[in-house]
Amino acid sequence: MPKDDVRPHGDLRTDAPRPGTSPEVTTVASSRLLWLLGPALVAGVAYLDPGNVASNMTAGARYGYLLVWVVVAGNVMAWLIQYLSAKLGIVTGTSLPEILGVRMRRPLARRLYWVQAELVAMATDLAEIIGGAVALHLLFGLPLLAGGIITGVISMIVLTVQTRRGPRTFERVIVALLLIIAVGFTAGVFISPPEAGGVVAGLVPRFEGTNSVLLAASILGATIMPHAIYAHSALARDRFPAWQGEKATKRLLWATKWDVTIAMAIAGTVNLSILLLAASALQGVEGTDTLEGAYAALATTLGPVVATIFAVGLLASGLASTSVGAYAGAEIMHGLLHLRVPLLLRRLVTLIPALLILGAGFDPTQALVLSQVVLSFGIPFALIPLVWLTAQRGILGAHANRWFTTAAGAICAVLLVALNVMLLVLLFTGA
Repeated sequence: MPKDDVRPHGDLRTDAPRPGTSPEVTTVASSRLLWLLGPALVAGVAYLDPGNVASNMTAGARYGYLLVWVVVAGNVMAWLIQYLSAKLGIVTGTSLPEILGVRMRRPLARRLYWVQAELVAMATDLAEIIGGAVALHLLFGLPLLAGGIITGVISMIVLTVQTRRGPRTFERVIVALLLIIAVGFTAGVFISPPEAGGVVAGLVPRFEGTNSVLLAASILGATIMPHAIYAHSALARDRFPAWQGEKATKRLLWATKWDVTIAMAIAGTVNLSILLLAASALQGVEGTDTLEGAYAALATTLGPVVATIFAVGLLASGLASTSVGAYAGAEIMHGLLHLRVPLLLRRLVTLIPALLILGAGFDPTQALVLSQVVLSFGIPFALIPLVWLTAQRGILGAHANRWFTTAAGAICAVLLVALNVMLLVLLFTGA
């Protein structure tokens, strides 16, 4: 496929619907806003995976309200990034990995890019399977290895829904899990409300040593997840395969802003609730910087019901996010290597690293936090191409970014890269 095949909307789309296209899609201009929502909610599950829980819970338990500003800033940046990703998929009808796979002429460069993207996807899988295993251990006392296997099997069932029933049914399953996640992780805040003064003070950007920087990088890696950037463009592409004319495209982009806003509002509220719950109820309590310790402390301080609801939310988080992660990994491989690996086969292969870590007895919470740091280093490789591509009129035509949108995206990229550089310096200098 030559480079020139990635064209702006007017050249890529036709006024006639594609064979097999749903009538709902071809009449999208008159459809309701509610029907147009969904892709961002699915991609937004990536912002509520077990890695987020571990990072935010650890940050609140160790540093109280210190890193509130990181959660808020990360969510604001995530809104812009996810909208740009969805816009790319809607206007071009291709995903970010597909466009990069076409524009990277040299096979070696494309394969090296795929390696880092695949490592990021594997880190995502690792966090999600471990999180599900921990949740099953907390709820039913299952060994972590058995819990990891069960989580993987259930995720395969969810992925079967996507492959056999299509994106709309897949969205409904994920959104249902999203509601469980939201309830599970916000219930405790209403029982143990945070201090208003502490929350306001936490909005002031600052750090307290190397470990707080590490946690900030972990929070951002869990909030702005590279695989969510890759996945959202593909989810938008799959959800809206064809429509009629420029008017429909504008309507879809308008609806996408609402979709992303709702998804990021849910994700931001839940992530902030996790940190605030840990800061108000768990700070200074020994052992609460692990998921198991946090669960035990919640049961002691707020009661077994709150702790159980938290564990159920953690389980739903692992099941939903691992399905989205597998979808993203398959899209990355297809777009960059031009290989279409069945989702279930990929899910089976990517289970292995997580099961090995669980079987080896490595601390699951530490593995979750470190996996999010790995994700933070993958952000620039997804974000910089996204900002650059969406600024090109030769690709998005009239829907290319305005100068201030590109500037905002560039600022996000610079800030994230700077944080990672600071992290490396602090780690290697022992500051």
